[in-house]
Amino acid sequence: MSYETLQLEHKGEVATLTLNRPEKRNAISPQMIDDLLVALQEIESSASRVAIITGVGKAFCAGMDLEALRSLAGQSIDQSLADSRLFANLLYRIYSFPKPVIAAVNGPAIAGGCGIATVADFTFAVPEAKFGYTEVKIGFIPAIVSVFLRRQTGDKIARDLLISGRIIAAAEAHRFGLVTEIVPSDRLSARAHEFAGILLAASPTSITRTKRLLLGYEETALKAELEMAIRENAAIRSTEDFREGLSSFLEKREPRWPGR
Repeated sequence: MSYETLQLEHKGEVATLTLNRPEKRNAISPQMIDDLLVALQEIESSASRVAIITGVGKAFCAGMDLEALRSLAGQSIDQSLADSRLFANLLYRIYSFPKPVIAAVNGPAIAGGCGIATVADFTFAVPEAKFGYTEVKIGFIPAIVSVFLRRQTGDKIARDLLISGRIIAAAEAHRFGLVTEIVPSDRLSARAHEFAGILLAASPTSITRTKRLLLGYEETALKAELEMAIRENAAIRSTEDFREGLSSFLEKREPRWPGR
């Protein structure tokens, strides 16, 4: 099957899903979310036993597409809830995927793109990769990814990254446990496939059941927290700070926060 915003290749028992909007730094659009969800279903139904997610060009994923951002200002509350739920479904789908998922981060992974890198089982990154949950800088809220990030880093580091919105280097992301391994850029794909080989040497039934067990420990709480996050993600869009943050970002100027 062909996709508008990504490429999907099955080679042996490894499926490589490549975000393919290099002219937009692989930014997330509604079409990309739809494509990712369909591609993940294709991978689950295939003979592939490991999935690799990476990006074309110099960026892994630069966050939300500008056109998608512009559309947020005119959404109704029901549209905002549906939009928030769609992105939550994507992150949960990757996090709960029955087959191992490797993120091969070839460049900056920002906002929603950082979310995708966060929920993969394993994250390999080039030294020049950058990571950041930058939503607070445009009056938004990193609600959905917070559900997963707190589980990975603990509360103190999650507060640092989510409240400050600062962008961190791959080395710091590695110290925080967000990156499994830092790999030279010319070795990223090879290393991801080498690691896939380690996974392929194990029992597929054992891996699937292990993933299911780990998810089962927290699934009820995870879904309840995601529902809370979806509502917060939608509610922030009705605030004056969100409208100012969005306008200032699109107009490339400093925000003048109303504080409400």
